[in-house]
Amino acid sequence: MTSSDTNAERPLLVSDNNGVRTLTLNRPAARNAVNLALAMAIDEALTEFDERRDLTVAVLAANGPTFCAGMDLKAFLRGERPITPRRGFAGIVQEPPRKPIIAAVDGPAVAGGFEIVLACDMIVAAENAFFALPEVKRGLVAAGGGLLRLPGRLPYHLAMELALTGKQISAVEAERLGLVNKVVAPGTAVAAATELAAEVAACGPLAVAATKKILQDSPSWPVAEAFERQSELTEPVRSSADAVEGARAFTEKRAPVWTGS
Repeated sequence: MTSSDTNAERPLLVSDNNGVRTLTLNRPAARNAVNLALAMAIDEALTEFDERRDLTVAVLAANGPTFCAGMDLKAFLRGERPITPRRGFAGIVQEPPRKPIIAAVDGPAVAGGFEIVLACDMIVAAENAFFALPEVKRGLVAAGGGLLRLPGRLPYHLAMELALTGKQISAVEAERLGLVNKVVAPGTAVAAATELAAEVAACGPLAVAATKKILQDSPSWPVAEAFERQSELTEPVRSSADAVEGARAFTEKRAPVWTGS
């Protein structure tokens, strides 16, 4: 069996390069719909990603013309539920990684596919991409985090319109509204997301992880406790070997060599 044959059988492809982990949904014949095997593979890959000191940021991409069509309904009818105990649907939506993850979206991301994208920290989308939560059209509710996250990413009334009608929103319109970081030519979303990831990976990994957590959690902190809680996250970074290395590299006019410690 060749390596390409082996890859074709894997629901998720994982590769690491220069501090960047790339996860590629690999069920193109099923429009990358999420079954239990894919959900478990994503959960495992993200857990290892968070534990590895040499990895700072991840890119989530997909093979084929569709980024992700959501839950695999055929598998659902066979009794599968693509949910992991720790991270929920698709092995990501309930507990995304503590490190940054960038969605590279080529083609449609609908239903659970859109919810996967919303669980990511940044979004690079091709011009042919679009997003939708069409569950209400099927008498269902988008319970994979879409309804929880969308009002914080779009104006309230627009989030309501999209969720209550199941309408699509194009990548271009999503960028205009601030939902998408960057729109690129079809077929180039992964390259553009990887370029953005490289910028993140050039920074101190401990600082990157702490910065993400502060940005995510601080809106719910009581104002009187905000600086104290922030300090709990920043002091370990300030006293780390990487902080010393960052200062030394700056004074020596060279690129820092991070150790994640």
